[in-house]
Amino acid sequence: MKQIITSEKTKIKLWLDDIDAGAFAQAKNLANLPFVFKHVAVMPDAHQGYGMPIGGVMASEEVVIPNAVGVDIGCGMCAVRTSLATLSTEQLKGVLTEIRRTIPLGFKHHKRGQDRSLMPKSAIPLDELTVIAREYQSALTQLGTLGGGNHFIEIQKGNDGHVWLMVHSGSRNLGFKVANYYNRLAMELNRQWGSKIPPNWQLAFLPISSAAGQIYLHEMRFCVEFAYANRKMMMERVKEAVLSVVQPVFFEPMINIAHNYAAMEVHFGKNVMVHRKGATRAQVGEIGIVPGSQGTPSYIVRGKGNKESFESCAHGAGRKMGRKQAQRQLDLEREKKRLDDQGIIHAIRSVSDLEEAAGAYKDIDAVIENQLDLVEVLVELRPLAVIKG
Repeated sequence: MKQIITSEKTKIKLWLDDIDAGAFAQAKNLANLPFVFKHVAVMPDAHQGYGMPIGGVMASEEVVIPNAVGVDIGCGMCAVRTSLATLSTEQLKGVLTEIRRTIPLGFKHHKRGQDRSLMPKSAIPLDELTVIAREYQSALTQLGTLGGGNHFIEIQKGNDGHVWLMVHSGSRNLGFKVANYYNRLAMELNRQWGSKIPPNWQLAFLPISSAAGQIYLHEMRFCVEFAYANRKMMMERVKEAVLSVVQPVFFEPMINIAHNYAAMEVHFGKNVMVHRKGATRAQVGEIGIVPGSQGTPSYIVRGKGNKESFESCAHGAGRKMGRKQAQRQLDLEREKKRLDDQGIIHAIRSVSDLEEAAGAYKDIDAVIENQLDLVEVLVELRPLAVIKG
């Protein structure tokens, strides 16, 4: 931990020195909520989001906040270690070609719905899930699709001598629709109740015991499981792509971890709703993934169960530039050269791609250094080839 802020209603514990003003203001808003529990934890990759900083962890009593989960519910990482020690440039290009053939990227979906048996099972009848019931058929076409923004598929070389496969994606349009519907509902209910939380904080809440709160939790959990099913399907396609260019290959069990969700957990002796927005759980011995930016290392880590972070850690490098700012300020040729010099097959082609260039992100090694009390590094993974949404 780098610093503790004691000026607000509850403490803010930060694992970084250089938090941006917008994210810090949002952390202070969280610390002044009437139902916040114990303190607010801010991970070393933190930057400004909607309502709550990305890289924030907040536990609440008796309420859930849709904007403290975010719009890409269940977004997360998965990684698989292969038996391969290397892949040639031509083999890598062959794998990427097959991935692009079988996995829709960006805003693209499958032309036909995927097998319903691959969809999550709901604890209550689907027709009671307001948004999911309406979006279910559309979601079938989104299953096994990458999405855009910072989502990626990467082939990496680990310092353990193995080639690794990694996927970063979430719940696609399904999670977006659920998040927006319940945030709007929370805003309207908070207005009706005369909530004293300023609307411009973007932290409207739903009581967990209320009908709206219960349905949101069911829909959120469905989206978390949908995001997992989405990553799992894509990872199977990536493995098939590898097998299409080289055999035999053996694959170890998939590591999977989400970083946008809320869950009831026990902390400091109390049942509380832990919101992780751009943060991953890091319980004692839990294996996690902290990805870097395009062109920088990613890390397989093991949690230390630090109570002060609500057993959490960073979810990645974290942005240091907004998307438009990166396009304006970064030098295209310099960013391409940074990747070319490392021999990485990358996705930087034009100025619009600079929003996902390495220069738009924080130093992943500094992020890791700042959270060595939260996780232990097991494997460093360096990129060989990258596909962006």
